[in-house]
Order: sequence, then C-alpha cells, then structure tokens
Amino acid sequence: MALIDAFDRRISYLRLSVTDRCDLRCFYCLPEGHHDYEVPENWLNADEIERLVSIFAAMGVTRVRLTGGEPLVRRGIGDLARRIAAVPQIEDLSLSTNAHRLAGMANELHDAGVSRLNVSLDTLRPERFREITKGCLDKVIDGLIAAKKAGFTPIKINTVLMRGINDDEVDDIIDFCIEHDFTLRFIETMPVGSTGQGASDHYLSLDTVRRELGQRYDLTPAVSQGGGPARYVRINGTRLKIGFITPISQHFCETCNRVRLSVDGTLYLCLGQNDRVELRPLLRQGASDAEITDAIREAVMAKPERHEFNSKREQVIRFMAQTGG
Repeated sequence: MALIDAFDRRISYLRLSVTDRCDLRCFYCLPEGHHDYEVPENWLNADEIERLVSIFAAMGVTRVRLTGGEPLVRRGIGDLARRIAAVPQIEDLSLSTNAHRLAGMANELHDAGVSRLNVSLDTLRPERFREITKGCLDKVIDGLIAAKKAGFTPIKINTVLMRGINDDEVDDIIDFCIEHDFTLRFIETMPVGSTGQGASDHYLSLDTVRRELGQRYDLTPAVSQGGGPARYVRINGTRLKIGFITPISQHFCETCNRVRLSVDGTLYLCLGQNDRVELRPLLRQGASDAEITDAIREAVMAKPERHEFNSKREQVIRFMAQTGG
C-alpha cells in the first residue's frame, strides 16, 4: 500500500493547510491588500480532514505538518490536532506558525499531540519586523518562550534570508538560537506568486552564506529530526544546528517525500508546479475510501520529477498561503 511516485520516491509526509488566512502580511508571501481568500464553505471540515489523513496514513504517510496561512487563526485547531494525532499510523505531528498567537495556545497544542514547531522569524529588530510582516515582534518572542515552557522539541526557527533586507542579521539570529537552544534553518526566497517575483529581487544564495559561516565558525555535518529538505551543520562547541533549505541554488527534488493538501481539499504535488487534484468533490459526492485512495495514487504517479523555479519563474501564480507552507 506504499504511496510511491513514478520516480520511485516514497511519499510519507503530508503538509496539511488548515486555512489560507494569516494575521501577518510578510511581503514575500501575501500582498498587504490581499482579500481573495477561500470561502469557509469550501474549507475541509474536521471530519473530512481526519478522514483524508486516515486514508493517507493507510498508504504509508507517517508525518503530518499543520500549516496555513497561519494555522493558529483557525478555530478549533487544538481539537483538530488531537484528532490527527490519534490516527494510529501518524508517528509525527508538527506545526508551522508565525507564533503571533502562540503564547496563549502553546500548552493546548502540546497537550493535543503536536510535538514539534517551526516558527517563522526573519528579523530580531522590532521596526524591521513590522516592515516585513506588519506585526509585533514581542508577541512572537512571547510565543517562543511559551513554547519552550510547554515542552516542544525541537523548536525550529525558519529565517528567509534576503539580500538587502535581513542579511546583516545572520550572526544575531545565530546567537539568539544558541541562547534559547533553538534549531535554525535559513531558507532561500522562492518565486511563488506575484509576491515571489518581487522577493526574487532580494534572492541570496545560501551556498554563499554557508561558505561565509564556514570562515567564521567551526562547522561539521549534522542531522535533525523531521522529514523536510534542510541540510544541516552544527557549530562545534555549541548545540546549535543550522539547516539550509535551497530550492533555487541546490534543489532537493530527487528526495522529495511530500505532498501538500490545501484548506479547500486541493492536493498539490509540487510547490513549484501547478499539478493538482481536487479531493473535496470526491468527499462531498460520497466517494468511498477506496475511490479516494485510487485518486490519490493516480495523482501521485503524475508528481513531476522536479520544480522549475529557475527556468519558469512565472508559472506558479498562487500565493504560498494558498498552497500551504
């Protein structure tokens, strides 16, 4: 029953978007005036989500990550997490968040079965944070501290490094993660949607960043818990692991093990392609689990070999929040 694509890649990781809405407006993700959200009637409800997760689990998916938009803006996210964590084959439930609302929700999420967090944090400077996100840095820091106290481990800080925006904060962010025992991941900007085209103006190759870090720190290869594509090093003499996610300079498509399910039930097979299949109509037209299984299996066999960010930057016009992080 394993879910294997045409290139012999085993799909074991589902990134599940529970909303396309967000309480921040990072300029490279959602434009400030964007209001073209999916209507709530088209959102998958909790029963539909649990059913699809169970179907994926029966095909060998063992990891689920809750994403958005910002997953913490969805009502009932704690109960939904609990239901997903209770699916017997799911071994790892994690969540990506901007942490803006995390301070008041950390204990509930941890008790529900979410074990790991990825937190977006591109700057430690309050004014710069406001310029990038339109939000409040103090709320994010409070959320991170609450997550530590709640027992999440690891907590991974995701930093999109952008030339001329925050590339002068690399050492400060490293020191912050050493102080709080967070794992750090640097991410290259991706040309996804119209916002991605603008973000490309600030593209910074992480190969360059890694070489520069190697001149300042004693680095050795490392691994970190999770099913994602980051390549890790450790700064010797510390517990800090630094991951590099390089969809542009050094793609990781040959080991891709994931698919994305949007809040409206669209299964996206590749972040950088438009291949998709609509699962919501099957759910709401009374399809059996076997019929949905066949649809998923057929879709995964059409999963492309790789994205084409470098050669066809204009082809993906949906925003990241619409796809699921």
